[in-house]
Amino acid sequence: MSQSLSRALTILGLLGDGSKSLDELAAVLGVHKTTVLRLLRTMESDRFVSHGADHRYQLGSRLFELANHALEQRDVRTVARPHLAALNSDTGQTVHLATYEAGEVIYIDKFDAQQSVRMYSRVGRPAPLHCTAVGKILVAGRPRAEREEIARRITYTPFTERTITTPEQYLRELELVDEQGFAEDREEHESFVNCVGCAVRNGTGDVVAAVSMSVPDMLLDHQQVLAALPAVRGTAAAISEGLGWRPPDR
Repeated sequence: MSQSLSRALTILGLLGDGSKSLDELAAVLGVHKTTVLRLLRTMESDRFVSHGADHRYQLGSRLFELANHALEQRDVRTVARPHLAALNSDTGQTVHLATYEAGEVIYIDKFDAQQSVRMYSRVGRPAPLHCTAVGKILVAGRPRAEREEIARRITYTPFTERTITTPEQYLRELELVDEQGFAEDREEHESFVNCVGCAVRNGTGDVVAAVSMSVPDMLLDHQQVLAALPAVRGTAAAISEGLGWRPPDR
């Protein structure tokens, strides 16, 4: 860990116990005040700390945002787990739960297929944005301007001959996801694996996670996987309801 990062984390820990002056922070860190002030100014510019007229520093609003996001993600996994287990039990297929974090889609839970076939995915591992059902769902749930920015910065790694390879193609795919209310990965990430995914919403209607079911085509073909879409959609709806979401027509 870099010295600056270590000092910044120490400052956050100290401020977690209450506000501190520049002199107090410098004394605990054992460095000159100018060194601490440089760190504080950087942290303040990103809202990790703030200070008042009395020149005492305290934790900033950005930390509360991050804490809320962490709690939301933990709650999503807790609420989702029994529903994911039920979908896995009913279908016998691989089931995923993923969230969007810091520009990446991360698998936060997974139930393996009851057969011996195992998917590439792992809890904690990023999922490609452009060729997975969860990636498409979660990016489609972002504001339109952000979608376009994401589409421009993606590295379109061609995992299979079906993988999306351009921003234009990807943005069209996201529009389709919006229209139909679900996403597909039709042998785009792994050859011979089809996947369908649906959005999970919180109480304000924001897309906070995605549920998917993945199946090798040796077990079910594309149409058979699509036939399981109501079960995946029902699972996503049940999790959303557990998070406080109520569809407008209700």
